[in-house]
Amino acid sequence: MKKVLLVCIMIMLMLASACGNVEMTSNPNTSSEPKPETDESIIPKNTSESCLVERINLDSETEKYFYGTWKVEKLLGFANSYNDASEYPTGKKFIGDEIIIKKDFFSSKGLKNYNDYQYELKNPLYEITATCYNSDSFYRLYKIDIPYLNINDVVKAIDISDPSTKLSIPVSVSFFVVNNDRLILLSDATIFELKKITD
Repeated sequence: MKKVLLVCIMIMLMLASACGNVEMTSNPNTSSEPKPETDESIIPKNTSESCLVERINLDSETEKYFYGTWKVEKLLGFANSYNDASEYPTGKKFIGDEIIIKKDFFSSKGLKNYNDYQYELKNPLYEITATCYNSDSFYRLYKIDIPYLNINDVVKAIDISDPSTKLSIPVSVSFFVVNNDRLILLSDATIFELKKITD
């Protein structure tokens, strides 16, 4: 019995001695070493996975950019949805035509090749109907692939309506402001880029 007790005590001493000699390793999460810097340019800044869908008035920056006389500069392509009126593959004959968007006046009469687009409105109501904080969220909401739209681009959908009826203009045109430096026109699933010619 004494031998067994002596063996047990020796084993416990050996284990205690071994535990004391265990080398402490540093936890990578608590290390005091500096973390490597990340390349900020490859990390998306706008990580919202959905668009803010809410009717709000134009903010002053968007208002300043949006108001003016616009010329339809180029055909960018077609939306993913099929539309009989899209006139694929050339698009509507809008290139070179003009649209007037002023605080107190809107006119699409400059889209002269189409009688259905001849529309004017005094004191229109301009509202942002959706704000998408990156190209992925914009695509998920609208299913439209705008060429040259970058991952962090902010896209605002603009609605134009009659202030007395609150109804949108009866013209098949939609406007998207990209970063307050690009204006996109969508008409019958056809995407055009506009260029401001006067403020």
